[in-house]
Amino acid sequence: MENYKFRLQKLLNIRMDKEDESKRNFKEVQKEKVEVENKLIHLQENYKKYCNLCDKRSIVEQKIKYQYLSALNVGINQTSRELKNKEKLLDNARQELNQKQIERKIVEILKEKGYEAFIKEKNLIEQKTNDEFALYSHIKAIQGR
Repeated sequence: MENYKFRLQKLLNIRMDKEDESKRNFKEVQKEKVEVENKLIHLQENYKKYCNLCDKRSIVEQKIKYQYLSALNVGINQTSRELKNKEKLLDNARQELNQKQIERKIVEILKEKGYEAFIKEKNLIEQKTNDEFALYSHIKAIQGR
């Protein structure tokens, strides 16, 4: 690509920047989703842990345990809803990233086709030059006889 100048290089650079931004956004949303999943798993583990304890305790301790389990249950429900929202955001970010990649690839394909046309034209010019040299040398050889 020594002498090839792609006219849409600025557009390609912009699309690459947008794709990189979309990748960062996707990774961020994915990280948030993983954090919410871990929080949900932790809450569920705590619920299972304290749900199975035997009830040979006083009434006050049983009420505290019941309130704690209720709070865990509410937390699990909220976290489940939050996880569904994060999954939707992740799907949207994934679709956006795919779209940005497609847009970038379209411009890259245009660049590759332009370069191929440039090389083809360059080779054609070189072939014409070689043909002219061959013709001149043939004419000189005929004249020299």
